[in-house]
Amino acid sequence: MRSTFRQLKLLFCALRYGVRLIWLAAPEHHKLHWFVSLAVRMRDDERLAASLHGALPRLAPLAVAFGQTLAERPELAATTLHDSINALEHFEAPLAPDALEAALYAALGKPPKTLFSWIAPTPVHHGWCEETHIARLALPVGGHQLVTLRVLRTDHIEEVDDDAALLCGVARWMERFSGAARQLQLHKLALELREDLKRRFDLRAQAANLSQASHHLEKNPRVVVPDVIWDLCTPHTLAVQHIDTVSITDVAGLAEHHINVTRVATHLVEVVTQQAFEHGFFHATLDARHVAVSVEPPTLGRLVLAGSSLMTSLSSPEREFFVHGATALFRQDYGALADLHQAAGHVGVHARSEQIEAELRTRGEAHFASDVDTRSAGALFHDLLHAVQPFGGAVSPRLAAAQRAFTQAEDLARTIHPGVDAWGIAERTLAGIAQRDLDHRGWIRRLSEELPHLAQIGPRVPQMLFRYLQQHASTQGAHGPHTDLVGSLRNEQRRTRTLLIACALCGAVLGAAAIVILH
Repeated sequence: MRSTFRQLKLLFCALRYGVRLIWLAAPEHHKLHWFVSLAVRMRDDERLAASLHGALPRLAPLAVAFGQTLAERPELAATTLHDSINALEHFEAPLAPDALEAALYAALGKPPKTLFSWIAPTPVHHGWCEETHIARLALPVGGHQLVTLRVLRTDHIEEVDDDAALLCGVARWMERFSGAARQLQLHKLALELREDLKRRFDLRAQAANLSQASHHLEKNPRVVVPDVIWDLCTPHTLAVQHIDTVSITDVAGLAEHHINVTRVATHLVEVVTQQAFEHGFFHATLDARHVAVSVEPPTLGRLVLAGSSLMTSLSSPEREFFVHGATALFRQDYGALADLHQAAGHVGVHARSEQIEAELRTRGEAHFASDVDTRSAGALFHDLLHAVQPFGGAVSPRLAAAQRAFTQAEDLARTIHPGVDAWGIAERTLAGIAQRDLDHRGWIRRLSEELPHLAQIGPRVPQMLFRYLQQHASTQGAHGPHTDLVGSLRNEQRRTRTLLIACALCGAVLGAAAIVILH
């Protein structure tokens, strides 16, 4: 309803400024020149410019703020939408203490003073749609008393959703009148953008992401994931264990706490590789804002992965393809990698294996021929996935997202330690994952995955075999070759049932006799 109202408001403003009348008033054969002259005059008219400047922010505040940011920082045009939203934080001041208390009361349903003994008035981070505070619980929960509390600004979230809904409406109308828009599937892209924005501001889903990541990495000595305080998690709040940290890019801060930068960079590449390609659950937007290093004595030097706004998962076939494909690529076994691409369905049936192998060799050998210090495993993985494009093929978007996450981790590791051997770390880590897939641990894992199905099918196998033989015997006739076998099976089933009943009766009698003797 709000989106419909916004669309009607936009239409009203368009009619108010006379778009249709201006079009009709333009000369028939000189419309372009006439519109250019009109635009120049409108720019020079200060009164009209001021009126438009006041109307546009009311129509789409997110779009206007985004446009102002691009005007001040054009380099943001090459970044993702989420990075651009993060850059909007200077447009809004933090919530005042009274407004923060009101927001927490509305989200938690209780006065904040009954839940917290102290809330830092100054946020450690504030953006256009959310802000983060450190707070102390009135009573410890799960052994934790100091928490990090994120609060959404609901009015801005509604504006973002309204803008995204308005964008979907505009995209739908453009598809009706533009063949290029239909070819680009503009409405589908707008819907995906809206869902992506909803995920970004879904704090309960982020709490679940953190909990799952903690389960995967709980025995990993290189990383710590904050515990989630579920009692304080709502659609508009997220509370997690507070850990004192320094930014991973703060090299001076790491040195002050005697933390080895080389080890931190190595652990970052290892953890992201393991998270994406062994557990299949990873951060899709990994940057310096989402990674820190603990400076608390029990976890000193460990990575802290607290950002969980956008997490992505790989299916088992996708994960296995990347692990074994990358291992074959590191061995320069391009034929095996081409077969893996074909088996995974990344290319059509018309693509020849030797052509894919030649394309992989052309792309891969350029990386192996470069100096060891300049090799990039992320760039190698990019060619691993995109070498099928010349043949009309493509990999899944989730595999591409995993490759981008690794590249971001590699770039971040080289930012803090330029000499880190990300190529060698990735090769060793992926080789270890592939080995665990192929040895007894992989067999045990696959068997454990199949056991629930075998537990249901196993007891039914004799009955299914009996029914098959019985049906087959009936089709062969009364004196077919399987008649005697079916008869013997029936007799055996009857004797087995009789034996089971006799055992049950004997057990009951013996049990009753034991009870009588004991009393």
